[in-house]
Amino acid sequence: MLLPVYIGLLHRAEQALADSFRQVAAGHGGEPDVFETCHLLAGQCDAHTEALRPVVERYGEAEDQEPERLHAEALSETRSGPLGLLRDLQDLFVLASLVQITWTMVQQAGQALRDEELLAVVRRCTPENEVQLAWLRSRMKQAAPQALVVAA
Repeated sequence: MLLPVYIGLLHRAEQALADSFRQVAAGHGGEPDVFETCHLLAGQCDAHTEALRPVVERYGEAEDQEPERLHAEALSETRSGPLGLLRDLQDLFVLASLVQITWTMVQQAGQALRDEELLAVVRRCTPENEVQLAWLRSRMKQAAPQALVVAA
């Protein structure tokens, strides 16, 4: 069974997303909504990581032996200015999308295994991930005119 590979990917991706939300909050603290919302969303990711703990204990987590083309790494630094904010939000969106599709794969495995405990974790965490993606999409739409037209 290779489910531990995806559990490990999901666990690392949720941690990376939490760290990245905090990085963006710190780097764009002058934007009050970004600062507050990113900290709130980081807390959700922390809770998802904690919710995964029993799943990790039951199935384990493994690293894929293939070289990863797309992997979860936290943002190491933020960019400055309106364009920097837009790019940082876009990076968060890509990482949150990785988290979303990984939850979907884990859900499919949980259904195949008929693992109600695993499915309960998925049902608890995925709606918050969808809200994260919706906020990021909305905030990028808000930031785009300033960054792409006015700031030039």
